[in-house]
Amino acid sequence: MFASLGGYLIYIALLMIIPLWAQSKVKNTYKKYSQVATSSYMTGAQVARKILDDNGLFDVQIEETRGTLSDHYDPRKKVVRLSSDNYHGHSMAASAIAAHEVGHAIQDAESYAFLRFRHALFPLANLGSNLSFILIIAGALMSMMNLVLIGIVFMSFAVLFQVVTLPVEYNASNRAMGQLVSSGIIRNNEERQTKKVLNAAALTYVAAAMVAVAELIRFIMMFVVSNDD
Repeated sequence: MFASLGGYLIYIALLMIIPLWAQSKVKNTYKKYSQVATSSYMTGAQVARKILDDNGLFDVQIEETRGTLSDHYDPRKKVVRLSSDNYHGHSMAASAIAAHEVGHAIQDAESYAFLRFRHALFPLANLGSNLSFILIIAGALMSMMNLVLIGIVFMSFAVLFQVVTLPVEYNASNRAMGQLVSSGIIRNNEERQTKKVLNAAALTYVAAAMVAVAELIRFIMMFVVSNDD
């Protein structure tokens, strides 16, 4: 009993530590390179506009948004939204993040397969995130294993969404690096620092996927063990 309890506590600790470590890595890297200006001294908004125009995406707008690291691309409205620090900033961090979000706009324009798949999954993933734990807990309390199984199926959609997000984000980062270099926004000696910003940001998605997969496996194992009893 104590061994299983100890193992469970370690498991819970890891689920908490991994995301916190990833978030800390992102914040520290962003803080460091938000204080280092690029040789081109372009703002994040200027970087985004240049890359968009270079790729013929003149209809995609750029907007300033509140918050820190709240940057994102809205495919419904065709808008790249950059947090204030990145919108106005001249740093490597601002350029990297702006280019990354434009990478999503380019994916959208090219109908990138994984991005389309993720968009198609979103309704089911959102439903799974909201209902899965409720169904699993209710099923366990009422000893209704079919209800638990339905909850696990719903959860699997949310987990699949997290997994599919990984190639979408890494592809956007690869596109960002290519665009930053080819357009002359950063020089060759600045590539390493820019990659550090993009790689740190990607860690949050890796951590989220790891936690989601681990949780799904745990509930599957609990379901299997309960059926064997």
